Amino acid sequence: MSKGKIDPEYVYLSDKTIEALEAWLNVRYHPLPHHSLFISLDNASRGHRLSDKSVYRLVKKYSSEIPEGKVLSPHQIRHSSITALLEATNGNVRLAQKFSRHSNLNTLMIYDDNRVALQQEAVNILANMV
Repeated sequence: MSKGKIDPEYVYLSDKTIEALEAWLNVRYHPLPHHSLFISLDNASRGHRLSDKSVYRLVKKYSSEIPEGKVLSPHQIRHSSITALLEATNGNVRLAQKFSRHSNLNTLMIYDDNRVALQQEAVNILANMV
């Protein structure tokens, strides 16, 4: 479900993501279609749907365990994914808009402006090294 949307919206998944989800469903002992996809595995709330807060805590916990990693939030991962896609496609904002599902192109342009600003910063750093 998209932020602010009433009707469900289909999203495309990569083959790797589908494989990971299938593996997770096998661990879940074949849940019924109406069951939540992601559930808590801790003793206090085992089997209940993961809340937004729980997802945030899990991302924060595991990102902090990465050597020299920075503590992340789910939104920062989304932001990084959009910026990386813009970088990989040389700023193809239409493709990034489809990926991010931003209805307003101006919102997406913030990501591209940040990307261009980082490029300028990188160029200046490298120029000062010569």
